[in-house]
Amino acid sequence: MATALSEEELDNEDYYSLLNVRREASSEELKAAYRRLCMLYHPDKHRDPELKSQAERLFNLVHQAYEVLSDPQTRAIYDIYGKRGLEMEGWEVVERRRTPAEIREEFERLQREREERRLQQRTNPKFSSRGIRPGLTTVLARNLDKNTVGYLQWRWGIQSAMNTSIVRDTKTSHFTVALQLGIPHSFALISYQHKFQDDDQTRVKGSLKAGFFGTVVEYGAERKISRHSVLGAAVSVGVPQGVSLKVKLNRASQTYFFPIHLTDQLLPSAMFYATVGPLVVYFAMHRLIIKPYLRAQKEKELEKQRESAATDVLQKKQEAESAVRLMQESVRRIIEAEESRMGLIIVNAWYGKFVNDKSRKSEKVKVIDVTVPLQCLVKDSKLILTEASKAGLPGFYDPCVGEEKNLKVLYQFRGVLHQVMVLDSEALRIPKQSHRIDTDG
Repeated sequence: MATALSEEELDNEDYYSLLNVRREASSEELKAAYRRLCMLYHPDKHRDPELKSQAERLFNLVHQAYEVLSDPQTRAIYDIYGKRGLEMEGWEVVERRRTPAEIREEFERLQREREERRLQQRTNPKFSSRGIRPGLTTVLARNLDKNTVGYLQWRWGIQSAMNTSIVRDTKTSHFTVALQLGIPHSFALISYQHKFQDDDQTRVKGSLKAGFFGTVVEYGAERKISRHSVLGAAVSVGVPQGVSLKVKLNRASQTYFFPIHLTDQLLPSAMFYATVGPLVVYFAMHRLIIKPYLRAQKEKELEKQRESAATDVLQKKQEAESAVRLMQESVRRIIEAEESRMGLIIVNAWYGKFVNDKSRKSEKVKVIDVTVPLQCLVKDSKLILTEASKAGLPGFYDPCVGEEKNLKVLYQFRGVLHQVMVLDSEALRIPKQSHRIDTDG
């Protein structure tokens, strides 16, 4: 499945992947990985001017990664903000005075403050009266905990009222309890909204509002139908209002309301059609119109991103090929050592998007040969890859930007063939008995 590319994915080096270490790697693990790559890429080991230049560039990149990760302060900043965070101004003051834990704590504090401000803006109750000039309003707010805010509001004027409410907003839900005493409207309100953690940001909500005007029950749902559009529908059932359907479309910064009053009476048939009708229309439109449109838009956008990233991909490919040339001599020695003890030999390894038999013509474009880079990582008849994208490993690059990738390895251990396929960011440890190919089968 194709995914949108962020600028960060194209520009940032993954230092952990480059050194092939865990994000929790100790200083000893970092040092061992650094020394191993230094021996491979040290410019003095190569006499050919072209290879020497390539080795110098890769050596400097490895050194830069080790410098960042070996220093607790810069590593903490890199873990939180990424490579770009190291280029931000102001860290020269913080770096030497704060521990990694303090940096993370400061970052989390700023995040909480931003979240509280956002929550306050989103959940602050708004009361208005059309056709009547609003009076003076006073609002007091207090954070009860990280996700809960309490409000107390007074309004003086033609329509005086006092409103108190408690709003709790979390990643998966939004809950409000409110009580208003005023002239002429007094009411009690309870509402709940459940947020599904899907790509369409689906939300289901319901509320109960009772006061001097009567009682109203409202239920509905909303869903993202495109990058900038959200479609929602709600059924309102009340006494004496009757049954009505409200359709809402948010498009960028504009909101469109389509109220449809069905009946003044509480008729089960009206409630049924108000509930089922929009669902049937939505699923029909989603299947026949929205889904094909979004798929076409996504492919079009991905193609544009690939075109804009073509220069970067070409550069990564050249860097990977240069790294492979630098590895040849080391790989030859590793293979000789492994063969002498019937150890681990990488027979073939491929990285990229694997296609079915009907599309073999495009397989060369989607998959690259990474046999040499993997063999270079073999040590003492073992190969260990951490949980990170394989595209950041020396000798690798991303052959199909924005698409799901796998690593497929055919290897020999103790003279027996083994085979394994893993996801791009999945950890890998070989050899394993479970990878053994059953020749009898």
